[in-house]
Amino acid sequence: MNLTQTFASVVASSQIDANNIEPTVNNPAVATGAFSYMWLLLALPLLGAALLLIGGKRTDKWGPYFAIAMSCGAFVVGAIMYLKMLGLPANDRPVNLHIWDWVIVGRFQAPLGMQLDQLSIVFVLLITFVGSLIHIYSLGYMKHDPEKRKFFAYLNLFVAAMLLLVTADSYLLLYVGWEGVGLASYLLIGFWMYKPTAATAAKKAFVVNRVGDVGLSIAIMLMFVTFGSVTFPGVLNNAAEGNPTTMTWIGLMLLLAACGKSAQFPLQSWLLDAMEGPTPVSALIHAATMVTAGVYLIVRSGPIFDATPTARTVVMIVGAITLMFGAIIGCAKDDIKKALAGSTMSQIGYMILAAGLGPVGYVFAIFHLVTHGFFKANMFLGAGSVMHGMNDQLDMRRFGALRKVMVITFITFSCGWLAIMGVPPFAGFYSKDKIIEAAFGVNWIVGAVALLGAGITAFYMTRLWTMTFTGKSRWTEDNKHPHESSSVMWIPMAILAFLSVVAGFMLAGAIETWLAPVTGFEETELAVSSLVMEAASLALVIIGATIAYLQYRRDVPLVAPQHVSPLTVAARHDLYGDAFNEEVFMRPGQWLTRSLVFFDNRGIDGLVNGIAAALGGLSGRMRRIQTGFARSYALSMLGGAVLVIAALILVRT
Repeated sequence: MNLTQTFASVVASSQIDANNIEPTVNNPAVATGAFSYMWLLLALPLLGAALLLIGGKRTDKWGPYFAIAMSCGAFVVGAIMYLKMLGLPANDRPVNLHIWDWVIVGRFQAPLGMQLDQLSIVFVLLITFVGSLIHIYSLGYMKHDPEKRKFFAYLNLFVAAMLLLVTADSYLLLYVGWEGVGLASYLLIGFWMYKPTAATAAKKAFVVNRVGDVGLSIAIMLMFVTFGSVTFPGVLNNAAEGNPTTMTWIGLMLLLAACGKSAQFPLQSWLLDAMEGPTPVSALIHAATMVTAGVYLIVRSGPIFDATPTARTVVMIVGAITLMFGAIIGCAKDDIKKALAGSTMSQIGYMILAAGLGPVGYVFAIFHLVTHGFFKANMFLGAGSVMHGMNDQLDMRRFGALRKVMVITFITFSCGWLAIMGVPPFAGFYSKDKIIEAAFGVNWIVGAVALLGAGITAFYMTRLWTMTFTGKSRWTEDNKHPHESSSVMWIPMAILAFLSVVAGFMLAGAIETWLAPVTGFEETELAVSSLVMEAASLALVIIGATIAYLQYRRDVPLVAPQHVSPLTVAARHDLYGDAFNEEVFMRPGQWLTRSLVFFDNRGIDGLVNGIAAALGGLSGRMRRIQTGFARSYALSMLGGAVLVIAALILVRT
């Protein structure tokens, strides 16, 4: 049996009658209340992007401010939706807004509508709030860029695409937002396209994400042939009835999509190169938007993964591998943005690991996603502030003692540093430690990996903080006078720093109650108390931070030492992610392409050209008979007649 037949048999054995699927029921509040204006969440940033791109240079002066207003307007709409949801009973909070019948082709029907529930509203508020702060910060950071109007248009487009992704009421519409995020990321990462490194990074991010997109498209096809629907209710409400093999394939394809968008193993190689874009782009991609999309997809698809323990286990393993990959890479980077990028890879790994724990971890994955959105955006904007004051210098070996001249940046960045390490009472303590506890409750090996990751996180983040802000100045001639950023840049940093301090305390406990009706929630039983787990985590954090501080507070070599451990060499080369992709995927792909070209040239083209040449040669020889002389034609006719008569005589005798 070939692969096609196997696939067909899996589909046939698992198909569910589409007539048994209940249609989506809109909450009555949609028709008459504020929820009927839900479409403004998408319309406002889309309007900003369209107006700035179509209006051209005529919008240069006021365009960036208009883009900020559109992003802030979307946040206001989201806040109103949230307040309205607070006034509803927990089971009545999910609302659906049907806009129009989008795709109707035979059995395949996909309405265009928006869904807002406890899970999606968390993303809406995070995207619009952090996104608006990044818009404001960009006024100062991109002040002298001649194409800043276009930059703000792309930011609006990014926010709109991400909002569509998290408010879509079907997997097909989610796919549209998914591709929109991919397009916007390509435009923003490659914004300074005149730099070869930026152009290459944008192309790399685009290509790697397309690999993940193949997984999402296959998953959507399997959903339709299995359930007769691609809407969330049609798929998720019937996931438990699906064939286990089919559900496993759907789960694995969704994981492949998440790996591409959220830079998880083995599709993580694009993330560090994406630092070639302007720093606000790094903050937007790494904190509130693109890399969180994969986490959303897995948590939203929870019933699918609950129906397939195999796929859920693979999710957990991928998260554990990636959190270690990112942490190890972060330890060896001297580029401040790439060190933070490795950190993002690792922290998203924590979220994916938590999502792989099932109902035990879904809530904590989102909890850490929210707190990470605050402290990681804070630190990326802080890194941009350092670059702004150091004439775009990225090498931390050329920093040092910046706490004296960039006081606000130092204070705000320090809040993010303490939060990501999980030092109480900062935000990361409440969210990351919950993931570690849940992991130990499910599998002690995975829990040990998560705990070890916390210690390594403390090491590489303290290394970054120490090399940048403490010790002696190691500034170059071009950076003799580093300075603090303007208020339009440090005010967003201060707001995010405040949330890096208080968000964990404010959300602890409440977020479980809020998300449980959508994601489900189960308590875990630990062999030891939570206090012991927290103490063990904090002890590792202190050890890791102390080692880094003692190592880098005084002696920071300006040139990388020649003799280093193999692990350090590997980390500096991103653990050979690019080399692996080149040898395993690119080289075989090139060989396959050359083989197909050879077959096409020598096989298909050879056959076609051979037939043409044979007919051409035959016609050339036949053409010699056509002399143009009547006597020659008469002689040919006479010869033919003689042959016919001779043949008849022979037949008769």
